[in-house]
Amino acid sequence: MDDLESTYASLRAQITETETRLAALKRQLDSAEKTLAEKGTNETSAATSDGQQSPRKWPLLAEEYRRYGRQMIVPQIGLQGQLKLRSSSVLIVGAGGLGCPAAQYLAGAGVGTLGLVDGDVVEHSNLHRQVLHRTRNVGKLKVDSAIESLKELNPHPKYVAHRAHLTPEDAPEIFKNYDIILDCTDNPATRYLISDTAVLLGKPLVSASALRTEGQLMVLNNPPKPPGEKSGGPCYRCVFPKPPPADSVVSCADGGILGPVVGTMGVLQALEAIKVITGYGSADNTNGGLPASPSLHIFSAYSSPPFRTIRLRPRRANCAACSADATVSLESLRSGSTDYVLFCGSATAPSLLSPEERISAKELQKTFGDGTDGFENRGPCTVIDVRDNVQFDICSLDKSVNIPISKILSSAPQPTSHDGREQSGLPDWVPAEIATGSEGPIYVVCRQGNDSQVAVKKLKELGLDREGSRFIGDIRGGLRAWRDEVDPEFPDY
Repeated sequence: MDDLESTYASLRAQITETETRLAALKRQLDSAEKTLAEKGTNETSAATSDGQQSPRKWPLLAEEYRRYGRQMIVPQIGLQGQLKLRSSSVLIVGAGGLGCPAAQYLAGAGVGTLGLVDGDVVEHSNLHRQVLHRTRNVGKLKVDSAIESLKELNPHPKYVAHRAHLTPEDAPEIFKNYDIILDCTDNPATRYLISDTAVLLGKPLVSASALRTEGQLMVLNNPPKPPGEKSGGPCYRCVFPKPPPADSVVSCADGGILGPVVGTMGVLQALEAIKVITGYGSADNTNGGLPASPSLHIFSAYSSPPFRTIRLRPRRANCAACSADATVSLESLRSGSTDYVLFCGSATAPSLLSPEERISAKELQKTFGDGTDGFENRGPCTVIDVRDNVQFDICSLDKSVNIPISKILSSAPQPTSHDGREQSGLPDWVPAEIATGSEGPIYVVCRQGNDSQVAVKKLKELGLDREGSRFIGDIRGGLRAWRDEVDPEFPDY
């Protein structure tokens, strides 16, 4: 055992030493790249004082011609398009599943300045889809991790890190320095904030979202006309005047996400940004392209065909952000009087049960451990797991029964009893062992302790609590609490 611990300590020390040397080499590389870029810039200046060196004949560096050559020979780009990309500045809000591929392709395309806004750190659960981040950067700020990778891809652009979550007070000051905005976030409140700020500052906005196997994409406020100008492109509020109910918003952590799906949407955001920057569809477009009408593009990975497009209406006459009677202003943003969290509703799930209707993970462990239920031994307990079948197959508690919350909420009571049950009118999903005369307690568990509360309410509505004589409650914090308080080896997905 001592030899194994010694070997482990030695390997960790070697890894630490190697990482230190690697960090030093990266700093040297950054310095060399900056020197090279400065040298290249100086080469484009006028002739030297002695008159022996003439001005540069070509607008790009020799290395840039080699790097972007395959792109510039595309008719829609050309040299002029490449010069527009080089002089452009793009802000990406969110350095996650959408922001990573978008940033990767914009940096590769030669965008002059690329800013990233994010206050989160890299987690292991990000790595399957957030392709700029690396395992070694777990715990590091996402913007720093992303910029580290982007510099390795292309040292020419200027990268700007905004190491915080976007707020109404800061958004105008950040946005004003960029030509186009990419919304790569995953919550409604931030989406409305980004759109409002883009409209007020006259910035085109490329917005995308992705969940499970589906994604959506829109180019908004394009052309970016002032509020009240009917010829301007619609904004996010024009498409979604009212936010969805807070309890209907599903995050990637709860609903799941397939990496290539969110990657597809992020790549499409980069493509749309390049089209806007190079003037595709604008009045001075020299490439012969027709102006594209505002559209909502819907991607479904498991449908055939996977893409469909819905044409969007023009700006709404009563839009709170882009109409002549707009109520959102830069002053209301900077002062904080526009409360986006209040507008969209709290994302925190309310507690539906009283403290007496909930038990801790440790209390459930005692029930499993000593064969008692803690409630006067009224009979064997039943543990109902209300996650969907896919999550239940990943991991589950011993002795638990899987009844997805979707089935609990969608089923209707049956008119007659089945299988000799004492109670009639119970749905088919109710297990026979709890529908009969058993008085054993029922514990409901889910992933984080939210759906389980809803299920408890439903079970009591069905009368399974025997008018209060049988305990029905949930596990506070769900399976996450079970892992934290009872079993550290329980899978964290």
